[in-house]
Amino acid sequence: MTTSLVIGGGIGGLTAAHELAECGVDVTVLEANDRFGGKARSMPIDDGPAPLHGEHGFRFFPAFYRHVVETMARIPDGNGTVADNLVETEATLLASTTGPDRVAETRTPDSVRGWLEALRPAFSDELPARDVHFLLERLAYLLTSCERRREEELDDVSWWEFADAENRSPAFRNRLASTTQSLVALRPQVASARTMGTIYLQLLFGQLDPSRPTERILNAPTNEAWIDPWLDHLEGLGVDLRPNTAARSISFDGRRIDGVELTDGTAMTADEYVLAVPVDVAPAFVTPELARAAPELRRIERLETAWMNGIQFYLSVDLELSPGHQVYTDSPWALTSISQRQFWTDYDLEERGPDDVAGVLSVIASDWTTPGVLYDKPARECTREEIAAEIWAQLRAHLHAAEPQLTDDVLVDWFLDPAIVETDGGVENRSPLLINTVGSLRNRPPADVGVENLTIAGDYVRTNADLASMESANEAGRRAANAICRRHGIRSSARVWALEEPVVFEPFKREDRFRYRLGLPHPAEVTQSLRSVTARLGGRS
Repeated sequence: MTTSLVIGGGIGGLTAAHELAECGVDVTVLEANDRFGGKARSMPIDDGPAPLHGEHGFRFFPAFYRHVVETMARIPDGNGTVADNLVETEATLLASTTGPDRVAETRTPDSVRGWLEALRPAFSDELPARDVHFLLERLAYLLTSCERRREEELDDVSWWEFADAENRSPAFRNRLASTTQSLVALRPQVASARTMGTIYLQLLFGQLDPSRPTERILNAPTNEAWIDPWLDHLEGLGVDLRPNTAARSISFDGRRIDGVELTDGTAMTADEYVLAVPVDVAPAFVTPELARAAPELRRIERLETAWMNGIQFYLSVDLELSPGHQVYTDSPWALTSISQRQFWTDYDLEERGPDDVAGVLSVIASDWTTPGVLYDKPARECTREEIAAEIWAQLRAHLHAAEPQLTDDVLVDWFLDPAIVETDGGVENRSPLLINTVGSLRNRPPADVGVENLTIAGDYVRTNADLASMESANEAGRRAANAICRRHGIRSSARVWALEEPVVFEPFKREDRFRYRLGLPHPAEVTQSLRSVTARLGGRS
């Protein structure tokens, strides 16, 4: 029987283990932490018999997440599957400190009026008509561009430049910055037009697709709703799961991997090795010899990370806010949240933690470099206590109209992601998030890097979504498993989906393939502002 050693027990590693085990491979998974699941895991906040759970951040499943949801549908949980623990949201609250709050419907529209209402947040009356028209032209540019143009041209320009943001209205720039940053940590000033435009379109298409929910979240903390049943299922498939087992290095004989050394000095061997550690950890495993054999691995260190971490506030009231996300449009730390109890239908909050906890507000901060409103310091320079107080203050400023009121006396406790660790000058983040930047596609390795018994499974692998997410990690794990199965003549069943776009644009993409081969610009190139075109042409001379 073929043996495989998976280094890293996050979503990518567990997915690879799942697919390989179903194909009859003998799999062992090594995880450095005491809990599997990577950034997706939840954790008890104390050692009590029925503790509350904290998380790195709340889980979010938009409509274009297909790989991870399909895996969840294959994990038994009670009389159903883990996929049954996904709950559709209904609306997103866009809370502001300077104007009226707005509510954006997230349910799939069932009428023309519903579609118009769904599109209103993306193309609202607040934007000048010329800006809306220009944004539509930019989206049409993307939808009619061939894949090579997207990868070789549009990946080398930022979404900010592509959308001509500097020459647009302040309202347009604010909308461009807030549309995706808070949910997927994409900053338009540095993210490529290829990736950010594609994800923007996928979120928009998801709103209009009647065959799938626009977005879903879990009905309990991540481990209870997903990770723990998954681990049970993997063990049932014969997977050997080893928590608190950290690898130090991998040994390469010039042709293949011949072993893994653990931090305790012991060694392990297998026929196949899957490197599924985080992007900030992976370069430590790439020796000069391995980099020469697989140059794609050397480029991993060029990928950039940012901070996107969560905090849970445990409240003595059930603050529902909206049946979905809350986006705090004026928050300097780019906050989003979910009031969890309305969705945690299988999680008995009354039996967890302090008796007076009646609600959980789970918040994610996506900007750690902008000064806050309370201490006038960025989150990176604050203590953990200051971070909690600052986020609480930003929430209160936005939720002044909430019922019941978000006052200090309703706050029972809080739990900040333990990856945020205090230092002499503030905090450090031991679990940073990979971010998309201009030109970063070429630095993302394939799952199969050309070393005959090594594959890569992490959210930094080149995938269809090109996005640091559970979806990309799951797709990477599938690609790694498929590569191993091909090598050993094992029939693989791990399906990989491309992102879907309306077929009506296919004839235009075919035409653009011809134009691109001839070195001709896209027909929509001329719709950019004169300043933007001049700058780009000047850079090419």
